[in-house]
Amino acid sequence: MFSSDSRAAPGSAPAVDWAISDRPIEYPFALDAMRSRAAAIRDNGSPELIWLLEHPPLYTGGTGAKDDDLLNPSALPIFRTGRGGQFTYHGPGQRVVYVMLDLKARGFDIRAFVTRLEAWIVGTLAQFNVTGETRPDRVGVWVKRASSTGAIEEKIAAIGLRVSRGITTHGLSINVDPDLSHYDGIVPCGIRDYGVTSLAGLGLPVTNYDVDVALRANFERTFGATKRAEPPEAGSENSRAR
Repeated sequence: MFSSDSRAAPGSAPAVDWAISDRPIEYPFALDAMRSRAAAIRDNGSPELIWLLEHPPLYTGGTGAKDDDLLNPSALPIFRTGRGGQFTYHGPGQRVVYVMLDLKARGFDIRAFVTRLEAWIVGTLAQFNVTGETRPDRVGVWVKRASSTGAIEEKIAAIGLRVSRGITTHGLSINVDPDLSHYDGIVPCGIRDYGVTSLAGLGLPVTNYDVDVALRANFERTFGATKRAEPPEAGSENSRAR
């Protein structure tokens, strides 16, 4: 656990609020909270926010989602959303990271920003001796491992963003120890030729807390300082920030 509320890091941007929800967050609430915070950042100069959480089991479909990629529509609740990308799964054991940053203030275009998100994930995975790789034709972060048929590639982290008037919402997810069978109900990200894995699937007994610590350290290396903050559901007796 970090010992201070704010940590110095390279860059001149103000410290970003860093919040963690300790109970599952319903998806509609998360959407409303992101929209409200993005508007506050844009219109009122509120601090940028990184929000770490889990959702109950569900599927989300981005702007590129195709009906044919929804293989089992009755398996889980489905939410169509305004982020980029196609269908993905969210649920317990997966660390979802919602990213509300001001790209204009930071001088990023979207391509440069996605590259930094990928670098953030790769650096985080490296702390668990996992080599994350990116592909020019496939968004997200991938790992290679041996199988009975030779080396295979599987997705371990997904990226899906929305940018409105220079402010980002949505973000990324890292599979820590989710129920991977839920991916059978969709074609994840519209990619049929590759599988999905997790840190647990790679044989690593990693907790969400471990991942959170690594995420924060590598965010600060990539983007700048953070400071602890209450998550959007602040006031609930089942939530806290750290």
